[in-house]
Amino acid sequence: MSHRRACAVLQVDRSSVRYRSLRRDDADLRETMKKVAGERRRFGSRRIHLMLERQGIRINQKKLRRLYREE
Repeated sequence: MSHRRACAVLQVDRSSVRYRSLRRDDADLRETMKKVAGERRRFGSRRIHLMLERQGIRINQKKLRRLYREE
C-alpha cells in the first residue's frame, strides 16, 4: 500500500509520517552536566549553567533547563 493511500485511510498528514527530527544528540552535554551536578549537589540549573560557561561550553539557558529537568 502506498504512503499516500495509507495516510488517507488513517486520516493522518503525510508530512507528519515522514517527519525526522533535526535535534542533535546531547549525550556528551548531559554527561558533563551530570558531572557538575554530582560535584555540587545543591546547585540548580542557573549555577550549573555558569559552571559550564566557565568550562567553555556555550549552551542556551532554556535548553539547559529542559535537559536538567529530564535528568
